[in-house]
Amino acid sequence: MEAQGQMTDGKFMEIADRFIDVANRENQKVKATDLHMIMLYAAARYNAHVCRNVLEVDEQEKFVNEMLKAYQEMLRNHLADPSV
Repeated sequence: MEAQGQMTDGKFMEIADRFIDVANRENQKVKATDLHMIMLYAAARYNAHVCRNVLEVDEQEKFVNEMLKAYQEMLRNHLADPSV
């Protein structure tokens, strides 16, 4: 059960799958080589908003490095997944 404001693994994956569904629909009209950069740009833009306006991070470069490490780990995990 999910408490108010708590993110469960299942809810996390459900929301991520919705973004992937949007990408798959857009891929019917937009080349994947363009779309992956569009999604990366959108993620960077949203993360900048969270950094500045939600978390109010003072050390932005530290935040950038944390996001880079998180992305690298996620990307490597997906590349190692034979079902991708």
